[in-house]
Amino acid sequence: MHIREQYKKLALKAKDKNATIGEDVDLDQYEKEAPPPKPLSHEELCALPAIERELLAMAGIDVTEDGRSGTFFQKDVGVVHCNVKQEGIEVIPLRIALEKYDWIWDYYWKLVSVDTDKYTAAAELELHDGYVIRALPGAKSIYPIQACMFMEKDNLQQNVHNIVIAEEGSELHIITGCATAHTTKRGVHIGISEFFVKKNAKLSFTMIHNWAEEMHIRPRSAALVEEGGLFLSNYICMKPVKSLQMYPVTHLIGPDAVARFYSILVGTPGSTYDVGGQVFLNHPGNRAEIVSRAISNGGHIIARGHLIGKSPDIKAHLECRGLILNGGIIHAIPELEGHVDGVEMSHEAAVGKIAQEEIFYLMARGLTEDEATSTIVRGFLNVDIPGLPPQLKAEIDKAVEESDKDVM
Repeated sequence: MHIREQYKKLALKAKDKNATIGEDVDLDQYEKEAPPPKPLSHEELCALPAIERELLAMAGIDVTEDGRSGTFFQKDVGVVHCNVKQEGIEVIPLRIALEKYDWIWDYYWKLVSVDTDKYTAAAELELHDGYVIRALPGAKSIYPIQACMFMEKDNLQQNVHNIVIAEEGSELHIITGCATAHTTKRGVHIGISEFFVKKNAKLSFTMIHNWAEEMHIRPRSAALVEEGGLFLSNYICMKPVKSLQMYPVTHLIGPDAVARFYSILVGTPGSTYDVGGQVFLNHPGNRAEIVSRAISNGGHIIARGHLIGKSPDIKAHLECRGLILNGGIIHAIPELEGHVDGVEMSHEAAVGKIAQEEIFYLMARGLTEDEATSTIVRGFLNVDIPGLPPQLKAEIDKAVEESDKDVM
């Protein structure tokens, strides 16, 4: 039996499972098919309507492709643009990789189980596409590779599977943006992502979401980091969304492997976010950090973090800070789990409000109340991310700046 058929059998058994955490979504309410999109050349990509270019820009996607080592663009159920400009970096639509390359089967469904829940099952049984981004041994991406998942058809369930591989000694920087067309109101995005960071490799992965207000987002992801490897993951969602549920799991499987997770969330009225992460520190010298900033403007945010120390000489820190501006709920759930002597693990969590004296202080120096509040919020959302290339730091700062008016 072909391995793909085995995955489908497992997925069929899991199809009716509920999610393990958070709010359930009735997938039967959403359409699974859409007309195949028309491929876009570079010139056609640049000529997209201004309103779409703006939506993509707010998700970190530059249609001009300037300052990018490669681009992957999927609209609804198909890939419309895929290219790479740097030797040693590969960007391949997943369906093409599954058909052409035997090596992909060493990575496909190896970290995330196809039968985890009905969302993983849907991604296999009704797969649309996704990307494979790979840095060959020793290759270092000069500029970030950008990847975009765009939804134009209303009420669509988009199913994608992504695989990212940083081979030994390589360095790979990816910025991935997810967005909906201005006419799209509701839908479901299911995204499976598997990350492989080989010995002494470095992978930075920055995701910016710019979805519609009635979207349900269900990522399922996992990472494997080998000796001396670094996995840096940044997640930004500051636009209204109906529900988001994600809990990436990372395994540090070699000495001196490092994982860092940073997230910035803004919850709007009627939204539900169940977001967190889990890291297993299995070897001496492993380091892990999970840092989140959450603002509630009337939404419900659950911020989880779970660090598991299974070896001496590991260090791990968990930090969750929440700010309630206009009602809502922020629920911080930090977990530390030490299994042996010699672990060093810590956490801090705080949920509060803007201090009135801080606003008065800034107003006394000439700012209006709104300007003072906005300044404090931007400072709160400013997360110092060590090891992030300046270009990606600028992209994050721009995303925060662009979203500031919505936060307020």
